[in-house]
Amino acid sequence: MPQEPVRLPHERAAGCPFDPPPGLAPLRDRRPLTRMRYPDGHVGWLATGHATVRAITADPRFSSRYELMHSPLPGGPDGPLPPAPVGDLTGMDAPEHTRYRRLLAGRFTVRRMRRLADRVERITTRHLDAMERRGPALDLVEAYAHPVPALMICELLGVPEAEQDLFIRRSATVFAPDSSPEEQVAAYIRLTECVRELVVAKREHPTDDLLGDLTGTDLTDEELAGIGGFLLAAGLDTTAAMIGLGTFAVLTHPGQAAALRAGPESADGAVEELLRYLSIAHTGARTALEDVTVDGQLIRAGETVTLAIGAANRDPARFPDPDTLDLDRRATGHLAFGHGAHQCLGQQLARVELRVALPALFTRFPTLRLAVPPEEVPLRVNTSVHGLLRLPVTWDER
Repeated sequence: MPQEPVRLPHERAAGCPFDPPPGLAPLRDRRPLTRMRYPDGHVGWLATGHATVRAITADPRFSSRYELMHSPLPGGPDGPLPPAPVGDLTGMDAPEHTRYRRLLAGRFTVRRMRRLADRVERITTRHLDAMERRGPALDLVEAYAHPVPALMICELLGVPEAEQDLFIRRSATVFAPDSSPEEQVAAYIRLTECVRELVVAKREHPTDDLLGDLTGTDLTDEELAGIGGFLLAAGLDTTAAMIGLGTFAVLTHPGQAAALRAGPESADGAVEELLRYLSIAHTGARTALEDVTVDGQLIRAGETVTLAIGAANRDPARFPDPDTLDLDRRATGHLAFGHGAHQCLGQQLARVELRVALPALFTRFPTLRLAVPPEEVPLRVNTSVHGLLRLPVTWDER
């Protein structure tokens, strides 16, 4: 008997800010690939199993192009999405994606990103010093989680120091869920103009940063500005969300902070577990370019598959006791950065930032704790990246 298409479970359970929507696990436990009805009437698929999501993201017969996708969430566009803007690697396929990826991959190597660790340490130390001077209590998102990755993006793109505060304020407006759409659009346009001006300046006077380095390639000014905007959107909000939500998770799981203070190797493993457990970029999508059989199910050309990353990273077939946060767990193989050709280009930079920022925070403030009950911490809802609006914290002064 054909299975009745389901709707995407997207509401998180009250009081469970770290868990995927509860309707996903029963679907995954029955079968890792489920027929799904989209709000616009399209009937496609929902992938919830770890091995299934991994297989689909590695298969070039599935497309990442936005204009081929159907939105799984209520309130999405009724018609096709527009194609990816210039420089947006997420929404394009080979050969365009391959060209951009090859130009950028050598500039995001593990070795090169680790060389940025000293800069991350200086930035985190500066903000931790400022927090200590202010004293408890404060909003950790505003004081630490957002400005640290924002300044690292400035470092990466080569934003002049005199312009960094303005850059950070505009980026905060772009990504703030409580900003109006008009405010977000206006701030993004101004940011894009800033990046475009940077590109023009670096054409004339090349600098030792990502944009300056890329001016030596065959990329046009429009492509460079687009790549700068893409890296900003992809790397700032996600890392900020991980610092904020990761801190919240550790503070509500007594005893877990010890793994972040126990040294680099332990902290590295703790960060991987937080990435798995939280899976802040909780869904992805692919559309079949031809008929493909996955897990014994025929996915026809043109059918969209929604990838439930959070459910896949909680798959007991891959991770024992997956709903438990265990910072001593070996969480390698998680899909928080995706998989395949579109695996997150900046994942090594994100890891460097998290491996420095989180241990430094809990080492500097060993008595760090929530300043409000956990249920009063305001979450961001109905956004593509799961996170917090604010994180009120306090600590004992020395």
